[in-house]
Amino acid sequence: MGWRDVVYGAYERRVLKDLPKEALPRHVAVMLDGNRRWAKARGAGTASGHQAGADKIEELLEWCRDAGVEYVTLWLLSTDNLRRAEEELAPLLKIIETAVADLAESGNWRLKIVGALDLLPPETAASLSASAERTKDVEGMTVNVAVGYGGRREIADAVRDLLLARAADGESIEQIAAGLTVEDIAEHLYTKGQPDPDLVIRTSGEQRLGGFLLWQSATSEFYFCEAYWPDFRHVDFLRALRAYAGRHRRFGG
Repeated sequence: MGWRDVVYGAYERRVLKDLPKEALPRHVAVMLDGNRRWAKARGAGTASGHQAGADKIEELLEWCRDAGVEYVTLWLLSTDNLRRAEEELAPLLKIIETAVADLAESGNWRLKIVGALDLLPPETAASLSASAERTKDVEGMTVNVAVGYGGRREIADAVRDLLLARAADGESIEQIAAGLTVEDIAEHLYTKGQPDPDLVIRTSGEQRLGGFLLWQSATSEFYFCEAYWPDFRHVDFLRALRAYAGRHRRFGG
């Protein structure tokens, strides 16, 4: 162990010690960004970046669990990503399938797949659903795995499901429109029944939502980290928690 490791370890312990436990988030959402740029910077193929990103996931979940987080949402693949070239997309989907299966196999997390599964290849959708099903009785932290996810698509799906459900109950479009509330739509989101994310983290230095949890993040706090996702460290996570704990959340008040 070199002197850099010693200094890093001491700094990490100090940050952890100073975190106010009563002010930490219940729900953390993470945009795992920068895998391709990480690979390019090393002169490696795109798939190696995606694999390095997948290998980091369980470590992050352990950090979240240790910090008392109850819900984690991981954005692994957007609806826009599905337009990537087949030679990149096919290996990426297999990496995601394997990563989610490994999370299920660990038995440590309750998995929920969120996204438009109908946009995915049938075998990918079936694999992800089977992995989540194996964790249905797991107690503890819930992990939302966002694959084929887009915030606008989610809202459209929620409104569509709401209209179909109300129509099935015999309501007219006029009756539905007259009584429609924000809460009604929220009950049909992919994350229905869960608290909205308190903290949204995006890696790779990009400072935009890109369509992530557009509805749920209305009052979230955001933290942008320069590190590419495969290089994201425990101390980076602790800094995000520290920044969150230091903010005064007014919720518009």
